[in-house]
Amino acid sequence: MHVSAINFTIGLPKVQQIADHLAQAIAAGELPPGTKLPSIRELTQTLGVSKFTVIDALDRLRGRNLIVSYQGRGYFVAARGQGGQTSAVLNDLLPQDFLSVLRRLLISSNGAARPGCGFLPESWLDSDALRQAMRQTVRAPLLRLAEYGVASGYPPLREALREKLACQGLVVPAEQIVTAANTMQAVDMLLRLLLRPGDTVLLDDPCYFNFHSNLTLHGAQVVTVARGPEGLDLEAFERCLSSRRPRVYLTSGLLHNPTGQSFLPAQAFRLLQLARQYGCHVIEDDLYGDLHDKPPPRLAALAGVEQVSYVSGFSKILTANPRVSYVAASPSLAAALTHLKLMSGGVTCELLEQIVYRMLIDGSYGRHCKRLVHRLMESGGRVAQWLLAAGCTLPFGGEGGMFHWARLPEDIDSETLARAGLRHGLILAPGSLLSRGPDARRFMRFNVAYSDDDAVKARFGLALADVRAK
Repeated sequence: MHVSAINFTIGLPKVQQIADHLAQAIAAGELPPGTKLPSIRELTQTLGVSKFTVIDALDRLRGRNLIVSYQGRGYFVAARGQGGQTSAVLNDLLPQDFLSVLRRLLISSNGAARPGCGFLPESWLDSDALRQAMRQTVRAPLLRLAEYGVASGYPPLREALREKLACQGLVVPAEQIVTAANTMQAVDMLLRLLLRPGDTVLLDDPCYFNFHSNLTLHGAQVVTVARGPEGLDLEAFERCLSSRRPRVYLTSGLLHNPTGQSFLPAQAFRLLQLARQYGCHVIEDDLYGDLHDKPPPRLAALAGVEQVSYVSGFSKILTANPRVSYVAASPSLAAALTHLKLMSGGVTCELLEQIVYRMLIDGSYGRHCKRLVHRLMESGGRVAQWLLAAGCTLPFGGEGGMFHWARLPEDIDSETLARAGLRHGLILAPGSLLSRGPDARRFMRFNVAYSDDDAVKARFGLALADVRAK
């Protein structure tokens, strides 16, 4: 089996790049289970490295149970589930279509560059402040190790959140704020309370890909309305409300994922008016709003929590691992959410909630947000420049935030480009991952924090060249 040469990136160990290159080929199915790898001499000649570098890379792959070796026979791609590991077997049971595989690669730390992912690199986070808050929390006598947390969430945190929301124009009592493990869990709990199987839910197109998957589990009928550079097509929005009578409209008012677009006040007022007229409850996912330099009003601040259930959290700004999120809702929904947490074993971790509380009250969260806003604006400008130079267009301009939603050159299909990217250790987010629209495969989402990198720019150019060469 032939292994292609590698255009090595300066600054990264060649051993790591070789291991990642072969691992990507295995993940993409280019090296199926049972395939015999070239000999060490052949790999040395093909890759232009020493014998010891090749052996070191193969040992790393063997340690990850991706390959096996046999005395006198050489190296082979491991069969599924070989090595006593269950991960390969479990992966076989997961969906194997290209987009599902890509979703898993976007959140896995596999050594590849991930300009398509949805979170910030660790180097962008205030790890020192987070660790300090962790140490202080663990040492504090307020941490009750032998007790469950309060079902609705750590009371001082909910009071701090009440103050935070009040500064954003959303006045709501702390009793109507309920914490959740993450924003998707918060949305899921709201949907469990608001929907019955067969109900219709309205989504933006494009939107966060997990919304579609989650609504399928709820047995909901999904309809979409296009979200363009100016926001929603309000005429199409009203037609959908009138004809399909959706029970819920799930949206992001500020720095929408993936377009980065925010509703301006006039459009927000009109869509809320229409939603009220047709009896459609709004769930506002505001996970990115704190990254906006000069945010317009949130939907919940304009309409109140009787009409808009507000969801937010800290996974994009503080850490993607120990997460804390929350919902601000009407009194009846807040009570139902608390009951649901109790009945489903979803009582959240007070340790994490105390850590976030400390970062809110000591000012480290606010300072970190300001730094991120500035840094994202700078990186977004540089990434926009190289995307335009590569022949892409950026119809949504740039309000800041984490993403560019780029239209690819006319001759490029985003899924084909994403497949080519895998061959160069680049994990991309094609438009079809985030949109059901007719021109979805013309678009691609770029995380500016991961894309502001010469190596990513170079690998993207190589992937483009591969697609055009075919």
